[in-house]
Amino acid sequence: MPLHPAYTEKLRLLNSQNAPPLRAVPVELIRETYRTMQPERPDVAVESVQEVTIPTDSGTLGIRIYRPSLRDDLPVVLMFHGGGWVIGDLTTVDGQCRDVAVGTGAIVVAVDYRLAPEHRFPTAAEDCFSALNWVHDNIHAYGGDSARLGVAGDSAGGNLAAVVALMSRDRHGPELQCQLLVYPVIDGTNFDSSSYLENAQGFGLTRDDMLWFWDQYTNCDDRTNPYASPIVAESMSDLPPALILTAEYDVLRDEGEAYGERLRTDGVDAEVVRFDGFIHGFFAETKSVPATRKAMRLACQRLSKYLRPE
Repeated sequence: MPLHPAYTEKLRLLNSQNAPPLRAVPVELIRETYRTMQPERPDVAVESVQEVTIPTDSGTLGIRIYRPSLRDDLPVVLMFHGGGWVIGDLTTVDGQCRDVAVGTGAIVVAVDYRLAPEHRFPTAAEDCFSALNWVHDNIHAYGGDSARLGVAGDSAGGNLAAVVALMSRDRHGPELQCQLLVYPVIDGTNFDSSSYLENAQGFGLTRDDMLWFWDQYTNCDDRTNPYASPIVAESMSDLPPALILTAEYDVLRDEGEAYGERLRTDGVDAEVVRFDGFIHGFFAETKSVPATRKAMRLACQRLSKYLRPE
């Protein structure tokens, strides 16, 4: 399909700016720019938002707890933000968290994992797994039901959600009811798929951007570790049901869809939905691009189904 009209104009403006490649810009400037692009969304009202500092094996970690109502025993979704493991934080994921909390009636817990290149693989993955364990043991104090846990994330956050599901299976951690993977980063070993070549330039996230993000997060040898590249895991069996959302004009399209096929091959209930005409990043654009709300609605419907909210 052709690009959605909203993205035709957005990309025209973006490409006309002739911005330098990411590798030529200081990391702190990229982070600050991303914050201005993904501001908080207080217009999506929830009952409460609470910031908490939690202990981990290597120090402390910030999380933000979105409670959609004062009811107790609510299902819980851990949300891991995107940004190539390098950019993004609790501010940039705020809108998605609010949308999911309202759309599912679940508590959403955003995780402020440590970023590369200051903290390289496997720091982000271990931070997110530590957050899962803390939430399982403590979320009852915030009205949550630890027996109804899901993980979710977009882009690098989708990678971390998939990785946390693998870690929890492998390490006998908390049982997860579902995983929502939105245009996830799944494979650091192949940058020559059809989607990487077709969408290498001109659609926002470029092939060169992804190579740079991987270089910040990992050494080449790390990329064959399933906790970096989930698709290389020996087996997908006993993983939680998955909904994988991809975008037609996205370098990451093919690896997300291939991961869904791997999950199904190993007996996991996995649904893959491609959004034609969309580009990478659409899940965060429910305000600016109304057409993307159908993706958010689908995600919330499936999360609600698997988490079985009352």
